Formats: sequence, C-alpha cells, structure tokens
Amino acid sequence: MSTLGPVMVEAAPSPALRPYVTRLTAYRERPPGPPVTRSEAAIPGAVLILAFGTPMEVAGRRLTAFTGGLGDRFTVTRTPGPTEGVQVVLTPFGARRLYGLPMRHLTNLVLPAADLLGPWADEVVERLAGTPSWRERLALVDRLLVARVHRGPELGPQVPWAWARLLESGGRVSAPELAAALGWSHRHLVARFQDQVGLPPKTAARVIRFGRAARLLRAGAAPARVAAECGFYDQPHMNREFRVLGDTTPGQILPRPRGARAAS
Repeated sequence: MSTLGPVMVEAAPSPALRPYVTRLTAYRERPPGPPVTRSEAAIPGAVLILAFGTPMEVAGRRLTAFTGGLGDRFTVTRTPGPTEGVQVVLTPFGARRLYGLPMRHLTNLVLPAADLLGPWADEVVERLAGTPSWRERLALVDRLLVARVHRGPELGPQVPWAWARLLESGGRVSAPELAAALGWSHRHLVARFQDQVGLPPKTAARVIRFGRAARLLRAGAAPARVAAECGFYDQPHMNREFRVLGDTTPGQILPRPRGARAAS
C-alpha cells in the first residue's frame, strides 16, 4: 500500500450487519504537502465517518466525525492534515434505522455525527482512538453498529424489495414498473422512497446508473458502449450526468490496469 495516499484496510460486515452496511473501511491519511481536495461522487448509500485527528472540510464545513443522507450531486472535501478512523457505507435502510428519522430530512446534507447519534458517536470515536489495531477498530465498529441499528424502527419489506430491483437492473427499472409490481400508486411509492431512501425512485435510479457506468469504464469498456448499455439517451446525456453526480467526465474515468486490485 502506498504511503503517499490514504492507507486503507477493508473488512466485510458481519452477517448481522450486512443488510444495513455495504462497506467498512479503516483508513489513515497524512497529506505530505498542501491540503488534498477531492470531489466525492454521489453513491447509492449514506456515508458515516467516525474519525479523529485534523478536521476535514466537507461541503464548506469543518468536521471530524460526520454523516448525512443520500444525495444527487458530488460533494467537495478538503483534507488539510492527518486524520484516521473508520468509514461506514450504510444502505438507505441502515441509515434510516440508525438515525431514526425520515431520510428525506438528510438528502444532500452533511452533519456532525453527534447531531444524529448523540453521545454515542463521540464514545465510538474515543474508543477507536484508543484501539491501535486496524482490524480491532473494524470489529469494534461492527459490534457497536449491530447493537445500535437493531434498536431503530422496523421497516417493511416493500421499499427494500424495490431498491434491490433498482440495484439489480443498474437503475433501468422505471418507477411505474416498481409501483405496479407493489400494487401502489406512483405517489405512494415516491413518498415511501423519500422516507426510507431520501431520494425519489427516478433520482435513485440516476445515482445507481452513474455508479454502474463508472464501474464499466474502469473495467475498460468504451464510453459509447457504456452509454448504450446503461440506458443513457446518448453520450452527451451520460457526460452531463457524470458532471452533476461526480464532477468528472467519462473520459476521465481511466481503466484499472489489468490485475489491479482495490485497496483492502
């Protein structure tokens, strides 16, 4: 692992956490020079950062441990000094249960973690800072999240089912198709999505489609093929979506070298 960029160790969520969390990553970043500025792309999940060290600048705010909801735009972050901790990528339903409030209140927002999780967030960060092993940090966050998320409100199966269909299709299933399959009106489907996901189905599909297109480009697929396969109207449409959701263009998504692996 390179010492010039972030150093990361990833762990699979435990079975009890898997319905609510897609990624757990312990990380350390020590910028060797000027602050590092990044555009963080929209993803089909909610990010929880349990960090200590130098506060980051996130969407213009100085934050250490922070979180928020799903969004339909990129977020600019700036890392001015050493920071480390654990990043959690929550499913919408994990975030809904963990935070205990309608996800529409968190759309495109970034907040201090304690604003949503109270003293629990500060206690977790303090325990992480006192745990030197990265694997132990990941196991600690897993255990604490399992206990916390299962105290949250129970959710029915319908919206998770519709969300899974969107993920499986790469965002190509339409809202009317989902509503018809559930026996709901379009208005009811949108209301339930905004409560449990934070985005209406059509917008959620855009974020999912963007993520699939970026993965195909990193795998070496040609932009014209990606645009057709992912359901964009044409390549200019894909270009516009990449600018809004990722602050990038398809041409800037470079294929991953053959045999390269994601950080683990």
